[in-house]
Amino acid sequence: MSERALRDAIVRWGKSLFERGLTAGSSGNLSARTEQGFIATPTNSCLGFLDADRLSILDEEGKHVGGDPPTKELPLHFAFYRNRPNARAVVHLHSTYATALSCLADVDPADAVPPITPYVVMRVGKVPVVAYTRPGSAEVAPLIDAVAPDHAAVLLQNHGPVVSAPSLESAVFAMEELEETAKLVLLTRGMKVRLLDAGQIADLERNSKLR
Repeated sequence: MSERALRDAIVRWGKSLFERGLTAGSSGNLSARTEQGFIATPTNSCLGFLDADRLSILDEEGKHVGGDPPTKELPLHFAFYRNRPNARAVVHLHSTYATALSCLADVDPADAVPPITPYVVMRVGKVPVVAYTRPGSAEVAPLIDAVAPDHAAVLLQNHGPVVSAPSLESAVFAMEELEETAKLVLLTRGMKVRLLDAGQIADLERNSKLR
């Protein structure tokens, strides 16, 4: 995908996420890897009103070289790119249900999203919880470094979800799946839930090429 097409895709998907209430105000940020470096949403920008010509451009080292100043959340984006060579996009939102899960004290820190449907296994995988750090702090990077080699998505404690994927489209789809699954988990909380068993999960992982 050309840089122009990728710029337009970031604007299109940002608008879609915002209009569907998956992130509010100036929260959330998107980034994508290019042949020359990275494109990211600017700091304090609203995903519903992005300007393709003002998106932040960064070189291979993460240095800001064009467009508006980038999101302050770049340390978490670059941690995924650093640890997942096939990652071409990262999506971070403050979506309601996944963020609610990130605030609960009794979720499994190794996998906060139980395997309640096959699609969360195929599109997202296990979702560990990363300890709280101030938004934008570089202290989040080593925490993500510790889990990103084995996980395409995380929940930032008391903050929200982050998903990486081989394309911007697949990252958005995975984020949507994570949010919908978090909603199911919260709706069925306290009920006797039938989770997918180890054999079913292994079968899905063997046959899944979505991540």
